[in-house]
Amino acid sequence: MIAMKDDEECPEMAFEQYTLPDHKSQPTSETGHTKNYGAKSSKISSDASFRLFLLVTLSALHSLVVLTLRYTRAGVSFEDLYVINDIVLLTEVTKFFIATAVEYLATNGHLLQSIQENIIERPCDFLRVIIPSLIYLLQNSVRYVAISNLTAPIYEVTFQCKLLTTAVVSVLMLQRRYSAKQWACLVILVVGVSVVVLGAHEESKGGGVKNQNEKDGANSENLFLGLIAITVVCLCSAFGGVYFEKVLKRPTSEGGQYRAPVSMWMRNMQMAFFSVCFALLNMMRESDREQSGEMDNDNNPITKPFMHGFTKCVYFVILLQAGGGLLVAAVIKYADNVLKDMATGVSILLSTIVSTFLFGTILSLQFAFGASIIVASVYLFSNDVPCSRCAKSSDEDNEMEMRPMLPS
Repeated sequence: MIAMKDDEECPEMAFEQYTLPDHKSQPTSETGHTKNYGAKSSKISSDASFRLFLLVTLSALHSLVVLTLRYTRAGVSFEDLYVINDIVLLTEVTKFFIATAVEYLATNGHLLQSIQENIIERPCDFLRVIIPSLIYLLQNSVRYVAISNLTAPIYEVTFQCKLLTTAVVSVLMLQRRYSAKQWACLVILVVGVSVVVLGAHEESKGGGVKNQNEKDGANSENLFLGLIAITVVCLCSAFGGVYFEKVLKRPTSEGGQYRAPVSMWMRNMQMAFFSVCFALLNMMRESDREQSGEMDNDNNPITKPFMHGFTKCVYFVILLQAGGGLLVAAVIKYADNVLKDMATGVSILLSTIVSTFLFGTILSLQFAFGASIIVASVYLFSNDVPCSRCAKSSDEDNEMEMRPMLPS
Protein backbone atom coordinates (compact mmCIF):
# COMPACT_ATOMS: atom_id res chain seq x y z
CA MET A 1 0.00 0.00 0.00
CA ILE A 2 1.31 3.42 -0.94
CA ALA A 3 0.02 6.48 0.91
CA MET A 4 -0.23 9.56 -1.27
CA LYS A 5 0.29 13.07 0.08
CA ASP A 6 -2.90 15.06 0.43
CA ASP A 7 -1.32 18.11 -1.19
CA GLU A 8 0.10 16.18 -4.13
CA GLU A 9 -0.85 17.78 -7.40
CA CYS A 10 -3.22 15.87 -9.64
CA PRO A 11 -4.48 16.56 -13.17
CA GLU A 12 -7.31 19.05 -13.19
CA MET A 13 -10.56 18.69 -15.07
CA ALA A 14 -9.83 19.53 -18.67
CA PHE A 15 -13.36 20.78 -19.28
CA GLU A 16 -12.88 23.36 -16.55
CA GLN A 17 -9.61 24.58 -18.03
CA TYR A 18 -10.74 25.28 -21.55
CA THR A 19 -13.75 27.13 -22.90
CA LEU A 20 -14.10 27.28 -26.64
CA PRO A 21 -15.42 30.60 -27.93
CA ASP A 22 -18.26 30.91 -30.38
CA HIS A 23 -17.38 30.13 -34.00
CA LYS A 24 -18.52 33.57 -35.08
CA SER A 25 -15.90 35.26 -32.92
CA GLN A 26 -13.03 33.04 -33.99
CA PRO A 27 -10.07 34.89 -35.50
CA THR A 28 -9.25 34.58 -39.14
CA SER A 29 -6.77 32.08 -40.42
CA GLU A 30 -4.16 34.89 -40.69
CA THR A 31 -3.62 34.84 -36.94
CA GLY A 32 -3.59 31.06 -36.77
CA HIS A 33 -5.81 31.02 -33.65
CA THR A 34 -8.45 28.80 -35.18
CA LYS A 35 -5.92 26.04 -35.44
CA ASN A 36 -5.00 26.54 -31.78
CA TYR A 37 -8.63 26.05 -30.78
CA GLY A 38 -8.57 22.72 -32.62
CA ALA A 39 -5.45 21.74 -30.69
CA LYS A 40 -7.14 22.63 -27.40
CA SER A 41 -10.19 20.58 -28.38
CA SER A 42 -7.92 17.65 -29.16
CA LYS A 43 -6.23 18.06 -25.76
CA ILE A 44 -9.64 18.05 -24.05
CA SER A 45 -10.57 14.82 -25.80
CA SER A 46 -7.22 13.24 -24.93
CA ASP A 47 -7.47 14.22 -21.25
CA ALA A 48 -11.05 12.96 -21.04
CA SER A 49 -10.02 9.63 -22.54
CA PHE A 50 -7.16 9.34 -20.05
CA ARG A 51 -9.48 10.05 -17.12
CA LEU A 52 -11.94 7.47 -18.43
CA PHE A 53 -9.10 4.94 -18.62
CA LEU A 54 -8.12 5.69 -15.00
CA LEU A 55 -11.73 5.37 -13.84
CA VAL A 56 -12.20 2.02 -15.59
CA THR A 57 -8.84 0.71 -14.30
CA LEU A 58 -9.42 1.68 -10.66
CA SER A 59 -13.03 0.47 -10.61
CA ALA A 60 -12.21 -2.84 -12.31
CA LEU A 61 -9.25 -3.60 -10.03
CA HIS A 62 -11.12 -2.74 -6.83
CA SER A 63 -14.08 -4.89 -7.83
CA LEU A 64 -11.97 -7.78 -9.14
CA VAL A 65 -9.99 -8.08 -5.91
CA VAL A 66 -13.10 -8.26 -3.72
CA LEU A 67 -15.04 -10.59 -6.01
CA THR A 68 -12.19 -13.03 -6.63
CA LEU A 69 -11.37 -13.18 -2.92
CA ARG A 70 -15.01 -13.89 -2.18
CA TYR A 71 -15.14 -16.53 -4.94
CA THR A 72 -12.15 -18.43 -3.56
CA ARG A 73 -13.64 -18.49 -0.04
CA ALA A 74 -17.37 -19.00 -0.74
CA GLY A 75 -18.66 -22.38 -1.86
CA VAL A 76 -15.55 -24.21 -0.59
CA SER A 77 -15.63 -26.65 2.32
CA PHE A 78 -13.32 -25.99 5.26
CA GLU A 79 -11.20 -29.03 4.44
CA ASP A 80 -10.54 -27.75 0.91
CA LEU A 81 -9.86 -24.12 1.86
CA TYR A 82 -6.33 -22.83 1.44
CA VAL A 83 -4.35 -21.58 4.43
CA ILE A 84 -4.46 -17.78 4.56
CA ASN A 85 -0.79 -17.45 5.49
CA ASP A 86 0.22 -19.44 2.37
CA ILE A 87 -1.52 -17.12 -0.07
CA VAL A 88 -0.27 -14.04 1.81
CA LEU A 89 3.29 -15.38 1.61
CA LEU A 90 3.14 -16.05 -2.13
CA THR A 91 1.50 -12.67 -2.73
CA GLU A 92 4.33 -10.85 -0.94
CA VAL A 93 6.97 -12.91 -2.78
CA THR A 94 5.36 -12.02 -6.11
CA LYS A 95 5.11 -8.38 -5.08
CA PHE A 96 8.80 -8.37 -4.13
CA PHE A 97 9.91 -9.66 -7.53
CA ILE A 98 7.62 -7.27 -9.42
CA ALA A 99 8.82 -4.26 -7.40
CA THR A 100 12.44 -5.36 -7.89
CA ALA A 101 11.98 -5.62 -11.65
CA VAL A 102 10.35 -2.18 -11.88
CA GLU A 103 13.06 -0.63 -9.67
CA TYR A 104 15.69 -2.18 -11.97
CA LEU A 105 14.03 -0.53 -14.99
CA ALA A 106 13.48 2.78 -13.16
CA THR A 107 17.19 3.03 -12.24
CA ASN A 108 18.31 2.06 -15.77
CA GLY A 109 19.89 -1.15 -14.53
CA HIS A 110 21.53 0.36 -11.41
CA LEU A 111 19.56 -1.81 -8.97
CA LEU A 112 22.61 -2.71 -6.87
CA GLN A 113 23.52 0.96 -6.54
CA SER A 114 19.97 1.73 -5.41
CA ILE A 115 20.17 -1.05 -2.80
CA GLN A 116 23.52 0.32 -1.64
CA GLU A 117 22.17 3.86 -1.23
CA ASN A 118 18.74 3.05 0.24
CA ILE A 119 19.42 -0.03 2.37
CA ILE A 120 23.09 -0.59 3.19
CA GLU A 121 23.93 3.10 3.72
CA ARG A 122 20.63 3.80 5.50
CA PRO A 123 20.05 0.81 7.81
CA CYS A 124 17.93 2.75 10.32
CA ASP A 125 15.56 3.95 7.61
CA PHE A 126 15.40 0.40 6.25
CA LEU A 127 14.54 -1.08 9.65
CA ARG A 128 11.76 1.45 10.18
CA VAL A 129 9.87 -0.33 7.41
CA ILE A 130 9.32 -3.26 9.80
CA ILE A 131 6.38 -1.51 11.49
CA PRO A 132 4.23 -0.87 8.38
CA SER A 133 5.21 -4.30 7.03
CA LEU A 134 3.78 -5.95 10.15
CA ILE A 135 0.66 -3.77 9.97
CA TYR A 136 -0.02 -4.55 6.32
CA LEU A 137 0.71 -8.25 6.81
CA LEU A 138 -1.92 -8.30 9.57
CA GLN A 139 -4.30 -6.31 7.37
CA ASN A 140 -3.93 -8.69 4.42
CA SER A 141 -4.41 -11.73 6.65
CA VAL A 142 -7.49 -10.43 8.46
CA ARG A 143 -8.92 -9.28 5.14
CA TYR A 144 -9.55 -12.91 4.18
CA VAL A 145 -11.46 -13.45 7.42
CA ALA A 146 -13.65 -10.43 6.65
CA ILE A 147 -14.42 -11.44 3.06
CA SER A 148 -15.17 -15.01 4.22
CA ASN A 149 -17.87 -13.79 6.60
CA LEU A 150 -19.31 -10.82 4.70
CA THR A 151 -20.89 -10.65 1.29
CA ALA A 152 -18.99 -8.65 -1.31
CA PRO A 153 -21.37 -5.62 -1.17
CA ILE A 154 -21.35 -5.53 2.65
CA TYR A 155 -17.56 -5.79 2.64
CA GLU A 156 -17.24 -2.94 0.13
CA VAL A 157 -19.44 -0.47 1.99
CA THR A 158 -18.13 -1.24 5.48
CA PHE A 159 -14.55 -0.94 4.24
CA GLN A 160 -15.25 2.75 3.58
CA CYS A 161 -14.93 3.23 7.35
CA LYS A 162 -11.21 3.46 6.66
CA LEU A 163 -11.93 7.13 5.84
CA LEU A 164 -13.03 7.68 9.45
CA THR A 165 -10.17 5.75 11.03
CA THR A 166 -7.60 7.48 8.83
CA ALA A 167 -8.98 10.91 9.74
CA VAL A 168 -8.86 10.18 13.48
CA VAL A 169 -5.34 8.72 13.32
CA SER A 170 -4.18 11.67 11.18
CA VAL A 171 -5.38 14.12 13.82
CA LEU A 172 -3.61 12.19 16.59
CA MET A 173 -0.33 11.43 14.82
CA LEU A 174 0.02 14.20 12.21
CA GLN A 175 -1.94 16.91 14.04
CA ARG A 176 -3.93 17.43 10.87
CA ARG A 177 -6.98 19.64 10.96
CA TYR A 178 -10.18 18.94 9.05
CA SER A 179 -13.01 21.30 8.26
CA ALA A 180 -16.45 21.13 9.83
CA LYS A 181 -17.87 19.89 6.53
CA GLN A 182 -15.47 16.95 6.54
CA TRP A 183 -16.31 15.95 10.11
CA ALA A 184 -20.00 16.14 9.18
CA CYS A 185 -19.28 13.81 6.24
CA LEU A 186 -17.59 11.36 8.61
CA VAL A 187 -20.64 11.36 10.89
CA ILE A 188 -22.88 10.74 7.87
CA LEU A 189 -20.54 7.94 6.82
CA VAL A 190 -21.01 6.24 10.20
CA VAL A 191 -24.79 6.60 9.83
CA GLY A 192 -24.67 5.00 6.38
CA VAL A 193 -22.56 2.08 7.57
CA SER A 194 -24.89 1.61 10.56
CA VAL A 195 -27.90 1.43 8.23
CA VAL A 196 -26.20 -1.24 6.12
CA VAL A 197 -25.01 -3.28 9.11
CA LEU A 198 -28.40 -3.16 10.87
CA GLY A 199 -30.05 -4.29 7.65
CA ALA A 200 -27.63 -7.20 7.36
CA HIS A 201 -28.27 -8.10 11.02
CA GLU A 202 -32.02 -8.19 10.46
CA GLU A 203 -31.53 -10.43 7.41
CA SER A 204 -29.32 -12.80 9.41
CA LYS A 205 -31.97 -13.04 12.14
CA GLY A 206 -34.56 -13.78 9.48
CA GLY A 207 -32.54 -16.65 8.04
CA GLY A 208 -31.16 -14.80 5.00
CA VAL A 209 -27.56 -15.66 5.79
CA LYS A 210 -28.44 -19.28 6.51
CA ASN A 211 -30.16 -19.64 3.15
CA GLN A 212 -27.17 -18.03 1.46
CA ASN A 213 -24.80 -20.48 3.15
CA GLU A 214 -26.92 -23.41 2.06
CA LYS A 215 -26.75 -22.12 -1.49
CA ASP A 216 -22.98 -21.80 -1.25
CA GLY A 217 -22.79 -25.21 0.42
CA ALA A 218 -19.71 -24.18 2.38
CA ASN A 219 -18.37 -22.66 5.55
CA SER A 220 -20.98 -20.63 7.41
CA GLU A 221 -20.82 -16.87 7.62
CA ASN A 222 -20.49 -15.06 10.92
CA LEU A 223 -21.62 -11.44 10.64
CA PHE A 224 -20.14 -10.42 14.00
CA LEU A 225 -16.75 -11.99 13.18
CA GLY A 226 -16.80 -10.34 9.76
CA LEU A 227 -17.48 -6.91 11.26
CA ILE A 228 -14.70 -7.35 13.82
CA ALA A 229 -12.33 -8.33 11.01
CA ILE A 230 -13.26 -5.37 8.79
CA THR A 231 -12.75 -3.05 11.78
CA VAL A 232 -9.23 -4.41 12.23
CA VAL A 233 -8.61 -3.98 8.49
CA CYS A 234 -9.71 -0.31 8.62
CA LEU A 235 -7.52 0.38 11.66
CA CYS A 236 -4.51 -1.28 10.02
CA SER A 237 -5.10 0.72 6.85
CA ALA A 238 -5.22 3.95 8.86
CA PHE A 239 -2.15 3.30 11.04
CA GLY A 240 -0.12 1.94 8.13
CA GLY A 241 -0.92 4.85 5.84
CA VAL A 242 -0.35 7.55 8.44
CA TYR A 243 2.88 5.96 9.66
CA PHE A 244 4.09 5.74 6.09
CA GLU A 245 3.37 9.43 5.55
CA LYS A 246 4.81 10.57 8.90
CA VAL A 247 8.04 8.56 8.97
CA LEU A 248 8.89 7.12 5.60
CA LYS A 249 7.74 9.54 2.89
CA ARG A 250 9.47 12.69 4.10
CA PRO A 251 12.97 13.62 2.95
CA THR A 252 15.72 13.09 5.50
CA SER A 253 19.00 14.76 6.27
CA GLU A 254 21.90 12.54 7.29
CA GLY A 255 25.18 14.13 8.26
CA GLY A 256 23.96 17.48 6.97
CA GLN A 257 23.36 15.96 3.53
CA TYR A 258 19.87 16.16 2.05
CA ARG A 259 18.37 12.89 0.86
CA ALA A 260 15.24 12.64 -1.25
CA PRO A 261 12.49 10.21 -0.21
CA VAL A 262 13.00 6.60 -1.25
CA SER A 263 11.26 5.66 -4.50
CA MET A 264 7.88 3.96 -4.39
CA TRP A 265 9.25 0.74 -5.91
CA MET A 266 12.23 0.50 -3.54
CA ARG A 267 9.90 1.06 -0.59
CA ASN A 268 7.65 -1.75 -1.85
CA MET A 269 10.71 -3.99 -2.15
CA GLN A 270 11.61 -3.31 1.48
CA MET A 271 8.10 -3.84 2.80
CA ALA A 272 7.61 -7.04 0.79
CA PHE A 273 10.94 -8.37 2.08
CA PHE A 274 9.94 -8.00 5.72
CA SER A 275 6.43 -9.32 5.01
CA VAL A 276 7.93 -12.46 3.47
CA CYS A 277 10.17 -12.93 6.54
CA PHE A 278 7.23 -12.62 8.95
CA ALA A 279 5.06 -14.93 6.83
CA LEU A 280 7.82 -17.57 6.77
CA LEU A 281 8.16 -17.39 10.56
CA ASN A 282 4.42 -17.77 10.91
CA MET A 283 4.41 -20.78 8.57
CA MET A 284 7.02 -22.53 10.71
CA ARG A 285 4.54 -22.60 13.57
CA GLU A 286 3.23 -25.96 12.36
CA SER A 287 0.98 -26.46 15.38
CA ASP A 288 -1.14 -23.46 14.34
CA ARG A 289 -1.77 -24.70 10.78
CA GLU A 290 -5.28 -25.79 9.89
CA GLN A 291 -6.15 -29.48 9.67
CA SER A 292 -7.04 -31.12 6.39
CA GLY A 293 -9.64 -33.43 7.95
CA GLU A 294 -7.59 -36.55 7.22
CA MET A 295 -5.81 -38.86 9.68
CA ASP A 296 -2.40 -40.49 9.44
CA ASN A 297 -1.56 -44.13 10.27
CA ASP A 298 -1.42 -43.27 13.98
CA ASN A 299 -4.86 -41.62 13.87
CA ASN A 300 -3.34 -38.17 14.30
CA PRO A 301 -4.89 -35.29 12.35
CA ILE A 302 -2.93 -34.25 9.27
CA THR A 303 -2.25 -30.53 8.92
CA LYS A 304 -2.77 -28.88 5.57
CA PRO A 305 0.44 -28.91 3.49
CA PHE A 306 1.90 -25.81 1.88
CA MET A 307 -0.27 -24.52 -1.00
CA HIS A 308 -3.12 -26.84 0.00
CA GLY A 309 -6.33 -25.99 -1.84
CA PHE A 310 -4.63 -23.80 -4.45
CA THR A 311 -6.56 -23.60 -7.72
CA LYS A 312 -6.17 -21.53 -10.89
CA CYS A 313 -8.44 -18.90 -9.36
CA VAL A 314 -6.25 -18.69 -6.26
CA TYR A 315 -3.17 -18.12 -8.42
CA PHE A 316 -5.08 -15.38 -10.22
CA VAL A 317 -5.85 -13.77 -6.85
CA ILE A 318 -2.12 -13.78 -6.04
CA LEU A 319 -1.22 -12.06 -9.31
CA LEU A 320 -4.13 -9.64 -8.95
CA GLN A 321 -3.19 -8.61 -5.42
CA ALA A 322 0.55 -8.34 -6.12
CA GLY A 323 0.58 -6.76 -9.56
CA GLY A 324 -2.80 -5.05 -9.27
CA GLY A 325 -1.93 -3.48 -5.94
CA LEU A 326 1.23 -1.93 -7.34
CA LEU A 327 -0.67 -0.79 -10.42
CA VAL A 328 -3.32 0.91 -8.30
CA ALA A 329 -0.60 2.71 -6.32
CA ALA A 330 0.89 4.01 -9.56
CA VAL A 331 -2.47 4.96 -11.11
CA ILE A 332 -3.63 6.89 -8.04
CA LYS A 333 -0.69 9.27 -8.55
CA TYR A 334 -2.48 10.61 -11.63
CA ALA A 335 -6.03 10.54 -10.28
CA ASP A 336 -7.66 13.46 -8.51
CA ASN A 337 -10.10 13.18 -5.62
CA VAL A 338 -13.19 13.27 -7.85
CA LEU A 339 -11.90 10.38 -9.95
CA LYS A 340 -10.91 8.25 -6.94
CA ASP A 341 -14.29 8.78 -5.29
CA MET A 342 -16.10 7.98 -8.53
CA ALA A 343 -14.06 4.78 -8.74
CA THR A 344 -15.18 3.90 -5.20
CA GLY A 345 -18.84 4.34 -6.12
CA VAL A 346 -18.51 2.43 -9.40
CA SER A 347 -16.62 -0.36 -7.61
CA ILE A 348 -19.40 -0.78 -5.04
CA LEU A 349 -21.98 -0.82 -7.84
CA LEU A 350 -20.04 -3.38 -9.89
CA SER A 351 -19.40 -5.63 -6.90
CA THR A 352 -23.07 -5.48 -5.95
CA ILE A 353 -24.32 -6.36 -9.44
CA VAL A 354 -21.81 -9.16 -10.04
CA SER A 355 -22.30 -10.56 -6.54
CA THR A 356 -26.05 -10.73 -7.14
CA PHE A 357 -25.61 -12.91 -10.23
CA LEU A 358 -22.49 -14.85 -9.16
CA PHE A 359 -23.31 -15.62 -5.53
CA GLY A 360 -27.06 -15.05 -5.47
CA THR A 361 -26.69 -12.24 -2.94
CA ILE A 362 -30.05 -10.75 -1.99
CA LEU A 363 -29.96 -7.01 -1.31
CA SER A 364 -32.60 -4.87 0.37
CA LEU A 365 -33.71 -1.29 -0.06
CA GLN A 366 -32.08 -0.57 3.29
CA PHE A 367 -28.72 -1.63 1.86
CA ALA A 368 -29.23 0.59 -1.22
CA PHE A 369 -30.14 3.56 1.00
CA GLY A 370 -27.14 3.06 3.29
CA ALA A 371 -24.73 2.52 0.38
CA SER A 372 -25.95 5.74 -1.27
CA ILE A 373 -25.28 7.67 1.95
CA ILE A 374 -21.77 6.20 2.16
CA VAL A 375 -20.85 7.03 -1.45
CA ALA A 376 -22.17 10.59 -1.07
CA SER A 377 -20.26 11.18 2.18
CA VAL A 378 -17.02 9.81 0.68
CA TYR A 379 -17.41 12.14 -2.32
CA LEU A 380 -18.25 15.25 -0.28
CA PHE A 381 -15.40 14.59 2.16
CA SER A 382 -12.82 15.21 -0.58
CA ASN A 383 -14.72 17.65 -2.80
CA ASP A 384 -16.70 20.85 -2.48
CA VAL A 385 -20.46 20.93 -2.76
CA PRO A 386 -21.09 21.75 -6.45
CA CYS A 387 -23.20 24.84 -5.72
CA SER A 388 -20.49 26.35 -3.50
CA ARG A 389 -17.48 25.41 -5.61
CA CYS A 390 -17.29 28.84 -7.22
CA ALA A 391 -17.76 30.68 -3.94
CA LYS A 392 -14.99 28.92 -2.06
CA SER A 393 -11.49 28.34 -3.32
CA SER A 394 -10.11 24.83 -3.08
CA ASP A 395 -6.76 26.31 -2.04
CA GLU A 396 -8.35 27.66 1.13
CA ASP A 397 -9.79 24.22 1.92
CA ASN A 398 -6.42 22.56 1.52
CA GLU A 399 -4.79 25.15 3.74
CA MET A 400 -7.29 24.48 6.55
CA GLU A 401 -6.98 20.72 6.22
CA MET A 402 -3.20 20.74 6.37
CA ARG A 403 -2.79 23.29 9.16
CA PRO A 404 -1.69 21.53 12.38
CA MET A 405 -3.82 21.91 15.49
CA LEU A 406 -0.74 22.39 17.68
CA PRO A 407 2.50 24.19 16.87
CA SER A 408 5.24 21.81 15.76
